[in-house]
Amino acid sequence: MIHRLLSHDLPRSRWLAAALIVIVFALAFAPFLFPGAKSMSVVAKILVFVLLVASYDLLLGYTGIVSFAHTMFFGIGAYGVAIASGKLGAGWGAVAVGLAAAIVASVVLSLVIGLFSLRVKAIFFAMITLAVAAAFQTLASQLSQFTGGEDGLTFRNPEWLSPSFEPFESPVLGLAIDGRVITYWLIFAVVALLFLLMLRIVNSPFGRVLQAIRENDFRAEAIGYRTVVYRTLSNVLAALFATVAGALLALWLRYTGPDTTLSFELMLDILLIVVIGGMGTLYGALVGSVLFVVAQNYLQDLLRLGALALEGVPLLGAVVNPDRWLLWLGVLFVLAVYHFPSGIVGRLRTGAAATGGTRRP
Repeated sequence: MIHRLLSHDLPRSRWLAAALIVIVFALAFAPFLFPGAKSMSVVAKILVFVLLVASYDLLLGYTGIVSFAHTMFFGIGAYGVAIASGKLGAGWGAVAVGLAAAIVASVVLSLVIGLFSLRVKAIFFAMITLAVAAAFQTLASQLSQFTGGEDGLTFRNPEWLSPSFEPFESPVLGLAIDGRVITYWLIFAVVALLFLLMLRIVNSPFGRVLQAIRENDFRAEAIGYRTVVYRTLSNVLAALFATVAGALLALWLRYTGPDTTLSFELMLDILLIVVIGGMGTLYGALVGSVLFVVAQNYLQDLLRLGALALEGVPLLGAVVNPDRWLLWLGVLFVLAVYHFPSGIVGRLRTGAAATGGTRRP
């Protein structure tokens, strides 16, 4: 059963398999394991990043396309739900309309970008997507009557997803079930289903053609595959998954704005997670998202504890100052990329193959 769900793409490493089991278990039962407000926000962000990064890995890791417009589709999904909920009122109908409109917009934009840009060389395509993303971010900031401008949009969720909604009078296994918990499990279910769907896609004949194009697009073209069509379809699929990820983030935050969905810093975060987790694996999106989001949210707290412990030691106390958490985050990721050039998942699989610990089915 698990073999079918994973589309015959097993971890192929005992350490990776153990890590994935722990991560999935922790995410599935996060409301019981991490009931605090901050910890719940962290695990919800991890789930959204898993879907977002996996969709970008479909584009970069499996097809070899470098795009800087991925956050644009992420933002379209978030703004679609936010605008519809603001105009039509809180309800599932508004969420459905907003998501449908966002998906249509993402399909059209990704098709246009794909058909008109994927014929050019990789570096020029990357520059075109960067320009399109920058233009879209500027547009979202200026159309304040629709998008709220720099302040963004705040909206109400459907009743079942509202924090005040409590379907049970007493806690279940010690957990008070409310709309926040239901929203989290909705996000978990959607992310899990779409992640399994992406595994199915990359392990299908279509996915193998994408990998052939990544390795040698001239050879793929020579043996009869229309590479522009396959690249365009890959661009559209990645955009659709990113759009859903944006909608899920909006539902969790009940807010969307340029900084949360459209910033270039977010695009750099996605690139970092793909590289650290391992390009062309999908599992790297899961491992990398956990490491990145946890480090991003708790490294400053860890440095604060270190600064208290080293108080009175002039040089060391200054080095571990919590205000320098971004510096340490950068150092950690430089070390990760240096020691894991093929990503954490790639390194674990290579090590397992070298020791003969696992075999690919």
